[in-house]
Amino acid sequence: MYQALYRKWRPQNFNDVYGQPHVTKTLQNQLCSSRISHAYLFTGSRGTGKTTCAKILSKAVNCLSPIDGNPCNECEICRGIDNGSILDVIEIDAASNNGVDNIRDLREEANFTPANAKYRVYIIDEVHMLSIGAFNALLKTLEEPPSHVIFILATTEIHKLPSTILSRCQRFDFKRIAPEDITSRLLYVAEKENVNLTENAANLIARIADGGMRDALSLLDRCFAMGTDIDENAVSDAAGIAGTIHLFSFSEYVANGDFTSSLKLVSKLHSESCDIDSLCTELTLHFRNLMVAKTVQECEGLIVCSKDELASLKERAASLKLSKILECIEILEQTAKNIKNAANKKIQLEAAVIKMCAPSSAAGAVIPEGLEERISKLEEMLKNGVRPAAAAAPEPIKAPSPAPVSAPVKPEPKPEPIKEEPKPEINENEKTPEPPPLPESPAETAETADGPFVNWPDVLDKIKLYDIPLFGILANSTAVIKNGRVLICSENPTLFDFICTDTHSKELARAVFEVMGRRMKIAVANPEKAKTEKSPLENLKNKINKFNNN
Repeated sequence: MYQALYRKWRPQNFNDVYGQPHVTKTLQNQLCSSRISHAYLFTGSRGTGKTTCAKILSKAVNCLSPIDGNPCNECEICRGIDNGSILDVIEIDAASNNGVDNIRDLREEANFTPANAKYRVYIIDEVHMLSIGAFNALLKTLEEPPSHVIFILATTEIHKLPSTILSRCQRFDFKRIAPEDITSRLLYVAEKENVNLTENAANLIARIADGGMRDALSLLDRCFAMGTDIDENAVSDAAGIAGTIHLFSFSEYVANGDFTSSLKLVSKLHSESCDIDSLCTELTLHFRNLMVAKTVQECEGLIVCSKDELASLKERAASLKLSKILECIEILEQTAKNIKNAANKKIQLEAAVIKMCAPSSAAGAVIPEGLEERISKLEEMLKNGVRPAAAAAPEPIKAPSPAPVSAPVKPEPKPEPIKEEPKPEINENEKTPEPPPLPESPAETAETADGPFVNWPDVLDKIKLYDIPLFGILANSTAVIKNGRVLICSENPTLFDFICTDTHSKELARAVFEVMGRRMKIAVANPEKAKTEKSPLENLKNKINKFNNN
């Protein structure tokens, strides 16, 4: 009879257990030094090796010829435990034996000495399913069992266990198995089974398994049914997911705003029986990888993929803005919740794809037509070192130039009423300004002279009261007054995108207005240029040092 891969390739000693060295090494040391506890508690997510380690431990404590804490798997005790002929190792499923009577029977059996082995070992799987009465019945026996009894409890939900149980056991936390460990194990199993498994396909299985070795081997078992040559396409078909090629196609359509192609791709995958829930999950993970590739320089350890796929992720991330990637993740997360209760899952995903392809700001409002293209051109000019003010654009119609401050003003101009929410013009670099309004007094002109903005800490204090997220973005920033503008200097690359939203820009303008007492235009300085420029105090200091040296 055919045996499933996860059973056939279950580790037989601690050295074969992948991804849990902190558990296996400790257990081996205890066995070698004969410091065996009477009760163990193994906790962790599914498929991480809890039951496997429990069975290995049950053989190791009874083995006639142990090797460095490992069972020999050759003596009559080891073979008897493996084939079930020795009844001194009892495995109990607490999900179906969770009553008080079951635990009372166990207590009575525990008093009998082992028939063949040295220890009577009770492996209680899914122990969190026991009732309160069953836990209470187990307490005394668990604390002071007979010298020939060892309890091994396994659970995936440690928070459901009473503290009285936890305090009586040695606890071992099983971590999710790293994707690279799962990939290595899958390639080893495929080689032994005479199946050609590509490394990219093994990586894809490892990502789908989400840290569970049993899930990975079960999926590999399904792939074996498709042939002896397994690639990414075979894994995608077996798992019912889109695959990396379709995911990159989706992100390309989102970057280009191609509604038609994205909807056609959804229909194509749906007609090929692709699971909509799995597709939504894969899209979310894909945009998460784009987010990491966009923000982290050395992201190899944070993204599980091949080198070619990582290069493609970085290239695609460069074509998308961070705000757009974050917006897509939020849309997909909300869609995943809606799909669970939707009458038609395909329609929910199509609506999500339309939202993702539509140009929109971080606040969710639709961007005016052509604005996205203009912003992209400005960013490209800044990358090439071209100031937007020097671009070959048609000169605006010149308005009558205002009279200089020093010239006598004939009639005193009527002061303009103060607007409730002045909205600044925010740009990544300096832009051709409109003709500045006449200052109301010479004192007001003195306050806006070029130089460091000494009142910037007061502005930050105001922002902290109005807009805490904006205060976090502006932390460690400085500001200067230049050409009648407040120029913000910060190394945070997301500052420009963040304060472009109406809410944050209004709060920023409000804080500047309350500190300065007048309306000021606000711009974001080019961080690369700011690094090269020296402050006026630094220039003065250099001049004084040069004069003293002469």
